[in-house]
Amino acid sequence: MKILTKEQEREHYNAVLYGGAVGGTVGLAAGLAGVALAQRRYHFFRNLTLPLKAFLVTSSGTFAGIVNADHYSRKYESESNPLDVEYRRRESQKLEADRAGKTFTERAMDFGRRERYKIVGASWIASMAAAFAIVNRNKYLSGPQKIVQARVYAQFLTVGVLVATAAFEISDSRNAKGRYETVRYLDPSDPEHKRYLEKQVEREVGSQGNQPGSDDLWKDMVAAEEQRIKEREERHKELEKQHHKRNGKKSEKKQEKSQDKKEDE
Repeated sequence: MKILTKEQEREHYNAVLYGGAVGGTVGLAAGLAGVALAQRRYHFFRNLTLPLKAFLVTSSGTFAGIVNADHYSRKYESESNPLDVEYRRRESQKLEADRAGKTFTERAMDFGRRERYKIVGASWIASMAAAFAIVNRNKYLSGPQKIVQARVYAQFLTVGVLVATAAFEISDSRNAKGRYETVRYLDPSDPEHKRYLEKQVEREVGSQGNQPGSDDLWKDMVAAEEQRIKEREERHKELEKQHHKRNGKKSEKKQEKSQDKKEDE
């Protein structure tokens, strides 16, 4: 883990604060607009209590603020680490070369495999909104009944998306392309460097296409640490050899001096 200086901590704090403020403001505006629209269009929503409506507005702002603050935090960490910057550049070039040789169908399949969980969540929200818009046309159903009907339709579509996601997951597991994999690395606390530890790391590349895959970056860091340990051991051995040579020369000189003294006597 990188240790930040006081100045970097302040910059990171300001970035997180700015991201949270922007996200919270946008979330509050979106929540307020949604509540105002629902208040004008839906009778059952007008029957809700004022504290519940206020909770819907504030929860939207809180959620958006937390998500955006975390996004700005990760962005600052990524941009302030030279290793991440270099890795993103190499990974971006690799992805562009890989995409250039694929068809549209293959790129769409890769996107679906990479973003399957986001697609599940987005499809549920979209299907819920579409189903509610359709069910809302029925004037003989009450507000709670419409919500139940819309949820049933949305769940039916979401089950289909989950089945497709499970198919992607099974395929990735069989082809050793799952989201997580186990890597082995030397235990830094072991003075003899013989004990290995295991860690599960994420295999996939981020949704932006230019974000580093945490597993490959982590592997590079482990490999670099192992290389430093190896170089340190080699330097230690070299110093021991030089020390032995110097001691050997000193002992030879002492022997020569003692012999010269004996001859003089």
